[in-house]
Amino acid sequence: MSDAITMGIVWHLVGAASAACFYAPFKRVKEWSWETMWSIGGIVSWVILPSAISLALLPHFWDYYSAFGASTLLPVFLFGAMWGIGNINYGLTMRYLGMSMGIGIAIGITLIVGTLMTPILGGKFSVLIGTTGGRMTLLGVFVALIGVAIVTRAGQLKERQMGIRAEEFNLKKGLVLAVICGIFSAGMSFAMDAARPMHEAAAALGVNAMYVALPSYVIIMGGGALVNLGFCFIRLAKVPELSIKRDFSQAKSLIISNILLSALGGTMWYLQFFFYAWGHASIPAKYDYMSWMLHMSFYVLCGGLVGLILREWNNAGRRPVGVLSVGCVVIIIAANIVGLGMAS
Repeated sequence: MSDAITMGIVWHLVGAASAACFYAPFKRVKEWSWETMWSIGGIVSWVILPSAISLALLPHFWDYYSAFGASTLLPVFLFGAMWGIGNINYGLTMRYLGMSMGIGIAIGITLIVGTLMTPILGGKFSVLIGTTGGRMTLLGVFVALIGVAIVTRAGQLKERQMGIRAEEFNLKKGLVLAVICGIFSAGMSFAMDAARPMHEAAAALGVNAMYVALPSYVIIMGGGALVNLGFCFIRLAKVPELSIKRDFSQAKSLIISNILLSALGGTMWYLQFFFYAWGHASIPAKYDYMSWMLHMSFYVLCGGLVGLILREWNNAGRRPVGVLSVGCVVIIIAANIVGLGMAS
C-alpha cells in the first residue's frame, strides 16, 4: 500500500473522528431549542467556514464561481440539498428506531448507495468487477457492512441491558425514515463527484491538491444549508412552543456560552469534510468513490470508540463491549482490504 493511500485512509479516519465527536458541544447547550442551536452551528459549518476557507484559497473568489455555468453548479447544489434532506431525516430515524438500529440501517444504506452508485452512474462498473483492485474494494465494502452490522448489534445489546428505548418507537415509520436518510445522505458522495470540474479549476489556479475540493463546499453545503436552515426557521416560526425570541431572552452569559458551544459543534462538523477532502485527494482517481465507504465506516468505528472513552458503555456488561470490539476490528480490516485493492 502506497504512502499516499495510507495517508488518505488516515485523513478519512481523522474526519470521521471529528464527525463522531461534533455533537458533544451541542449537548452542553442549555435552555435553547434544538432548532436555534442547530441553526447557529449550521451557519458556522455550512456558510461561514466554507466561504472563509475558499476566500483564503482562491485568488479571485467571485471570478472562480462565476466561471461555471448552471449545468455545473446546479447538480452540485441539488446533490448538496439531497444530502441536507438525509441529514434532517437522520435525527428523526434516531427518534423512532433508537440510536443503534437507526445508525445501523441508515449508515448501512448510505454506505452502499454512496459508494457503489457513483461508479455505476459514472460508467466505471467494469472497474469494479473487471479488475483485481475493483473486486478487492467490493470485498472491502462487504466486510465494512458486516462490521457496521456487528457494531449495530452491540448497540442493541447495550440498549437492552441498560433499558434504553427510542423516544417514540415506531418500526414502520422508523424504517421508512432510515431508508430515506440512507439514500439521501449519499448526496454528499454524488455532489463530490459532480464537483470534479470545480476541483480541476481550483487546481488550475494553483490551489494545492489537498485543498482543491474545499471551494466546491460553498455550493454543496449551500444546498444542505437551504434545507436544514429552512426546516429550522419554519419550525421556529410555526411551532408555538418554539421561539428565537425566548431563546435569546436568557441571561447574557448563557447566550454567549450557547453561541460558542454551538459554533464549536458546527466547526467540528465542518472539519469532518475538511479532512474528507484531504483523504479524497490522496485516493487514486479511479477509486475515489471509495472515500465515502471509508468515511461512513470510520464514522461508525469512531462513534463506538468515543462511546467507550466517554464511559457510555460502563454499565452495559461485558458481552456488548466484546461485540463492539469485534465490530471495530472488522471495520479496520475492511479499510485495509480497500487500501490494498486501491494499491493493486
